[in-house]
Amino acid sequence: MDSCHKHETKGRPTTKRAILCLSCTGPHLSCKAPLLARSRIQLYHKQVHILAVLGSFALILIVLWDAFEVIILPRRVRRKFRLTRFFYRGTWRPWSAVAKRISSNDRRELLLSFYGPVSLLFLLSMWAAGLVLGFACLYRSLEIPIKMEDGGTGFLTYLYFSGSTFFTLGLGDVLTRSWTGRLLTVLEAGMGLGFLAIVIGYLPVLYQAFSRRELNISLLDARAGSPSTAAELLRRHFDGDQFVELSAFLREWERWAAELLESHLSYPVLAYYRSQHTNQSWLGALTTILDATTLVMVGIDGTPAHQAQLTFAIARHAVADLSHVFNTKPQSPPKDRLPPEELGRMRSNLGRNGIFLQDGDAAVQKLNTLRRMYEPYVHALSEYLLMPLPSWEVALRSADNWQTSAWERIAHL
Repeated sequence: MDSCHKHETKGRPTTKRAILCLSCTGPHLSCKAPLLARSRIQLYHKQVHILAVLGSFALILIVLWDAFEVIILPRRVRRKFRLTRFFYRGTWRPWSAVAKRISSNDRRELLLSFYGPVSLLFLLSMWAAGLVLGFACLYRSLEIPIKMEDGGTGFLTYLYFSGSTFFTLGLGDVLTRSWTGRLLTVLEAGMGLGFLAIVIGYLPVLYQAFSRRELNISLLDARAGSPSTAAELLRRHFDGDQFVELSAFLREWERWAAELLESHLSYPVLAYYRSQHTNQSWLGALTTILDATTLVMVGIDGTPAHQAQLTFAIARHAVADLSHVFNTKPQSPPKDRLPPEELGRMRSNLGRNGIFLQDGDAAVQKLNTLRRMYEPYVHALSEYLLMPLPSWEVALRSADNWQTSAWERIAHL
């Protein structure tokens, strides 16, 4: 038997503080078990504090880096683990699911139009809450001594202190008593001011990009109809003898597509912002331009084929990159947007206006090849963003948006 389990009192009272082992000469605390337990608990608490400090720093850095990538970094981020990515995936899916259940098109578009601005406000709030929580956990894990009027020192007190510091309220009802706490307080207050300044500068840039995007979409109303179609665009740029300003029009939309690509890659939240009218969208306008340039490249006499190729290239680049940003896998539409009978009807309608589209098997093959280059991307984006794609030809003649108002509808010109 172990000698440490056989004890002798030597005439003294048997107590925890005065026990002698037969093989030892000094006192033991029940074989030092309570002392070892206390040391292990202290070591455990120290490890927990270290992990809490590291976790607090990690939370603060993750939020700051995410805000940096979204607001300041002017390029696409390929990293999958991002707070913003999880936020939009987690909020857009239920929002769009609710919208799909609304039968009224106007009400559905109204609900969808709220998502862009509301999600932006919630994203900014999430960043602010993450920084406040991170600093509160940091104060608590470092055991920063604080003084409060009611004497409370729980986590809620640290959270309140962090929030008042971040938003620079300066109430003075909670104070820190150590230099480490004072330095962290100055750091958090400066971070709060910087965060507010960045947000103030971010919103105007975002809405300026949105305004520039919508300007050309509004101009497309009179030039391609409402909703816009490729066939109507060609008809309205043909005066019966030649195409008027079609080359300049396509050149302008080449720049528009390039700016759309740059702005929406830098600020993907812009893709969720809807146009002013329910029958217009940035995706619909871009698809119309792709359709129109495809027809010109297939072969229409008197059209600027070279400029059409340039516009097609940047527009196709835009839809391909944006499809990658939103992780929408390209997929062919289940229903052909331009079946043979619809192609024949469009060709006949254009012919009656003096616009003759190239005919023959080679032309049809080229048309289908060009369509396969972009239709899977625009269809995937359409399904994800709930933005309907335009048709190739007008099904029923209707008034343009500029011809209607809340009080009257004037005759179609």
